[in-house]
Amino acid sequence: MKALSLACLCFAAALSLACGKSNNLLLGRVEAPVGGHTVVVTDCYRTSVPPPRQFEDLGRTAYRFTPCRDADVLIRDEELTVNGQSYGHLNPGDGVLVDHGVVSIQRR
Repeated sequence: MKALSLACLCFAAALSLACGKSNNLLLGRVEAPVGGHTVVVTDCYRTSVPPPRQFEDLGRTAYRFTPCRDADVLIRDEELTVNGQSYGHLNPGDGVLVDHGVVSIQRR
């Protein structure tokens, strides 16, 4: 019985390390600041998520966040593209939610 309790305690500790504001393994939710915008992706069950990256594209600053294979978020000149589909212009501070493949912009 003690071994089972210890195993459960270790499992709970491991899960709590995988759950934070930026990555919640239990809920399948990841969150990151991407070019001045908070991007949240759901249905993403990974223990570690690669950070967003900034790069130059034809002299313009662009940001890419690909926390999961099925969520590729690109922000270039405040234009939002998710999985190759354009979703228009982002205003400063707007948030982006990719919820089970459905993209929403939270306007500020």
